[in-house]
Amino acid sequence: MQWLELMRSITVSCGRGTQSYLIISKFEGSSSGSSSVKLFNMRTLFCISSTLILALILVIGYSWPPILFLLIPIVPVIGLGIYDIIQVKQTIRRNFPVLGRGRYLLEKIRPEINQYFIESNSDGKPFSRGDRSVVYQRAKGELDTLPFGTQRDVYSTGYEWINHSLAPVHPDVSYRRISVGGPNCKQPYSASIFNVSAMSYGSLSKNAVLALNKGAKIGGFAHNTGEGGLSPYHLEPGGDLTWQIGTGYFGCRNSQGMFDLDKFTRRACLPNVKMIEIKLSQGAKPGHGGILPAAKVSKEISEIRDVPMGKEVISPPSHTAFHSPIGLLQFIEKLRTASGGKPIGFKLCIGKRREFLAIVRAMLETGILPDFITVDGGEGGTGAAPLEFSDSLGTPLNDGLSFVHNALVGAHLRESIRIIAAGKVNTGFHIASKIALGADMCNSARAMMFALGCIQALRCNSNACPTGVATQDPQLVKGLHVGDKAQRVANFHRETVKSFFEVLGATGLTSPRELRPWHIIRRVNATETKNYSEIYSYIEPGSLLGTHVPETFARAWQASRADRF
Repeated sequence: MQWLELMRSITVSCGRGTQSYLIISKFEGSSSGSSSVKLFNMRTLFCISSTLILALILVIGYSWPPILFLLIPIVPVIGLGIYDIIQVKQTIRRNFPVLGRGRYLLEKIRPEINQYFIESNSDGKPFSRGDRSVVYQRAKGELDTLPFGTQRDVYSTGYEWINHSLAPVHPDVSYRRISVGGPNCKQPYSASIFNVSAMSYGSLSKNAVLALNKGAKIGGFAHNTGEGGLSPYHLEPGGDLTWQIGTGYFGCRNSQGMFDLDKFTRRACLPNVKMIEIKLSQGAKPGHGGILPAAKVSKEISEIRDVPMGKEVISPPSHTAFHSPIGLLQFIEKLRTASGGKPIGFKLCIGKRREFLAIVRAMLETGILPDFITVDGGEGGTGAAPLEFSDSLGTPLNDGLSFVHNALVGAHLRESIRIIAAGKVNTGFHIASKIALGADMCNSARAMMFALGCIQALRCNSNACPTGVATQDPQLVKGLHVGDKAQRVANFHRETVKSFFEVLGATGLTSPRELRPWHIIRRVNATETKNYSEIYSYIEPGSLLGTHVPETFARAWQASRADRF
């Protein structure tokens, strides 16, 4: 009876399966009348059951040998369980051998479960299924219209729209291209209003880089190299390039990691290179450097980045070629001269407002102007960033973009400098909203990755991207077909620019330069809406140069100095 009661308790407890201590059996027949309670945890149960099963198979196998074939699948499972019991790193596996592994499997595929079975079309992060789908449809040339009305909650806080006109027009499509180049630029570049944002070879696979640049060649738009240097995969297809130079000066550095003017000049004069961008900071991890482990520095990476093999490569948080706003502008002038007069600009995520205003002061004092400024938002993406930097550092794009535009307007510099908005831009409306805030054109990275086939698997930092976009695993990379994906990138660019001009025409405007902040409306609560001009402060031209500086700028402007950040 005691053994029968024990087996009954085991069966009931295993059926519950929710506690570490599963088996409580009461043995009858105690002389004192009290209950004798025994506890068996899962480790004990596993050991007992494994021993009994093995013994049973061996006993039966002695008389009927074919039963021994059952050991083929059972022995590895038992071995796995024993390993789980003796390892010390994961308590779940120690307490629940074999079964506990299910928890880690489910955790691993959690993004896929969310994406395919739980998320609605509008609540995925950082891009919703609806945001991704429109990119896929336009890239593939499929139907991209929406049936049965919007699925968005138009009364939720944060919902945005653009006001249409009762007198729509056909916009002038010549405004699809923007001339970049100030008074001192000898080789101005006619850029598309929508381009590929910075992504390095190394963070992206070679096939992804080839497809992006070939797509840029087909569609006639620019491809930013990212700070990882000019790779052969950026140059081979022949598409227009914006060469980004970061704090590591990859591709233009000496053996000590300092800027090398001769190396820069040789590469900057390549015909593919149309513009040069100095990266001061990026939205996803502003103020953060990086380390490339020695094991990842292959011969190819060594040649592309001008770094030695067998040593880790450090990208410092700040530049060594200059240390002040005036130094930055002098560096810009040096690069402009060395490149033969090509457009030179810089990219940053706005942090301390006085530091950007210090650059504006330096422009006024030196007369040296960048040809363009790329404004990145704190919501920007990257292959890998510390959580605190990704979630809690950097000004969001709309706020930073409005501030930069205002600062240049207030100093009478806006007409000489182009502003590029780099952020979550994947539709024509997104382009319109950024231009309304003050941008001249937009760059996009993640939307272009979707056009390549990215499925937002959130594996960019693990070298296990299943679509071959953000990985160096050759078995995964070869699945990305360059020709097919290049055409998709070109298709997405064409259809997105087309949709922007359709939106522009619906507002009754013929030129992007006519877009103003009041054209974009945002719901601030269930019953109240405001346009951008009511949300973001705007100042009068030249107002920073007079004696009555606007209150929103007064403190930061007074604290700024051209000779220091």
